[in-house]
Amino acid sequence: MVARHTASAYRTAVLLGAGSDSEDVTQEAFVKAYRKLSRYRGESSFRSWLLAIVANETRNLHRSRGRRDGLVLRAAAANPTSEIAEDGAVSAVLAGERRTALVEALRQLPVRDREVIVCRFFLDLTEEETVAALGWPRGTVKSRTSRALTKLRGLLDHEEVRYG
Repeated sequence: MVARHTASAYRTAVLLGAGSDSEDVTQEAFVKAYRKLSRYRGESSFRSWLLAIVANETRNLHRSRGRRDGLVLRAAAANPTSEIAEDGAVSAVLAGERRTALVEALRQLPVRDREVIVCRFFLDLTEEETVAALGWPRGTVKSRTSRALTKLRGLLDHEEVRYG
């Protein structure tokens, strides 16, 4: 199971913003999945269940980063071209100028909007898998996806105007 799902779990952590801690998040998710295997009910695929754990671990990482490094993160958000904001893993995964603009716009979205976009379009999860991975009602996934796409389009239009 680990060999089959490691790449997808790692990609999820990277795309949800774990950055250089993506390997740690992935490893912790597998450890938690193993410990809580008895709680897996089979209502969704194992992959969805595991990715929900990865998403939760990434959220935990964001919370702890926020408490620990709030000032550094705010400085990075104010200056996205600084070394602090560079994310080599994402740059390696998403090469190219248009993809870089997409990732930058994605980073500007609120966390919940970013999560639903990553699940639906970057990880290519079905609506049901996204519901399972994020633990949200189906209607919330649908509405948040629609609103997040609208916000993302607005950011991308702004980036196109700014950079030509």
